[in-house]
Amino acid sequence: AASSRAQVLRLYRALLRESQRFSGYNYRTYAIRRIRDAFRENKNVEDSEKIEELLNKAKANLEVIQRQVTIGQLYSTEKLVIESPGNT
Repeated sequence: AASSRAQVLRLYRALLRESQRFSGYNYRTYAIRRIRDAFRENKNVEDSEKIEELLNKAKANLEVIQRQVTIGQLYSTEKLVIESPGNT
């Protein structure tokens, strides 16, 4: 149980850390709120099969967040500079 608790906490921190990387404020706050709510909602789950299922779901969500953050950085509009034709 102690090792699964440590695993859960590691995953929780990883999800929050990765969510902090969203460039958009709304995406960032939504992701953080959903992560906190989901972990709080399931904090009293005792069934090891259910815990394993929730861990797998959280890992899949972490991968989705990582992909979305990467895609968001690739297509970031903040760094986009468009020069007018007269400036060449």
